[in-house]
Amino acid sequence: MTGLLVFIILVLVGVAIWQLTKIFDLTQVGAASTEVADDRDNSVNGYLMFAFVGFIYIFTIYSIYAWGHLVLGTPASEHGPDYDNLMAISLVIIFIVQTITQFLLHYFAFKYRGKQGQKALYFADNSKLEAVWTIIPVITLAGLILYGLYTWNNIMFYDNEEDVMYVEVYAKQFGWEVRYSGTDNTLGKANVRFIEGINTLGVDLADPAAQDDKVTNELHLPKGKKVVFKFRSQDVLHSAYMPHFRAQMNCVPGMITQFTYVPTVTTADMREDDNIKENVARINEIRAKKSKELEAKGESALEPYTFDYLLLCNKICGASHYNMQMKIVVETPEEFKAWLAEKPTLASQWKEANAPAETAPVVPEVMETVVDTTKVLAQNLN
Repeated sequence: MTGLLVFIILVLVGVAIWQLTKIFDLTQVGAASTEVADDRDNSVNGYLMFAFVGFIYIFTIYSIYAWGHLVLGTPASEHGPDYDNLMAISLVIIFIVQTITQFLLHYFAFKYRGKQGQKALYFADNSKLEAVWTIIPVITLAGLILYGLYTWNNIMFYDNEEDVMYVEVYAKQFGWEVRYSGTDNTLGKANVRFIEGINTLGVDLADPAAQDDKVTNELHLPKGKKVVFKFRSQDVLHSAYMPHFRAQMNCVPGMITQFTYVPTVTTADMREDDNIKENVARINEIRAKKSKELEAKGESALEPYTFDYLLLCNKICGASHYNMQMKIVVETPEEFKAWLAEKPTLASQWKEANAPAETAPVVPEVMETVVDTTKVLAQNLN
């Protein structure tokens, strides 16, 4: 595969150099040009343009057939259906416009190809035509933008009096940490200056609101509960991407960003989704073939894949960007409460880690030995 890629790059570089030499020849003022297109050249280019539009349509159909199953299926958040509808409308409009305009572009290039003695029809302007191709896109784009703003406001808006849960997602090269707000439902203050030891998020442990905060390495969410995510970054620009929840937000160093959604499908229920089952079976089929190759080399086989929601980084943030992911578990409110109750608070972990070491008691026999040794040394000195 690498060899084929290198070959294609070399071919493209060669074509680019060839085109540059032709451009250089055209820039030579006064030089005699032997490359004057005739009717045959124009016909060849016209047929090639017409054939290319066929290639576009064929490749589009093949892409839908070959990779259509990779499209995400059932959304796992309350706003997911609106998001998918907006995406579907945009794709339908783009597909229709692309199909018509590409056909007209290439067909006209074929039909009105250059011919000896033929003059092109030229007119400076056409107000009606310009009005049509200006007004239609304006109305279409305005509709999409307004629908997008309406959807975005519905996603992000929440009332301060509303029953929500606050969760902080902390990004750093190359991993994630999560902080839950505890029983007071208020996240304590945090600053990178407070990062020390197990306090890897820089939580201000002197803040009363931080005393019940809990830090974990796995993101658990209760089904049906609106979650307000607060995103921070320790080092570079990251992007918290949760594809099945149709959620993404940049994590910017020095500031707090926010995203809000309601999980609607538990991990267990999503594993029973038909589309997920098909994808899991397809992945495990590939892993089984790969395992046979590994076993033939004396290496360990790959474990079967099990579906899990994932939190990914969608910004190229460094060498291990590809590995920056965290499992998300959506469960019932009762299961979530039981899981969170088992986790210790960061304040208690800090106290335990920084408790003064206990002084070991002095054993009498050891004390007597020390006294005897001291007496011997004193006698020798005298």
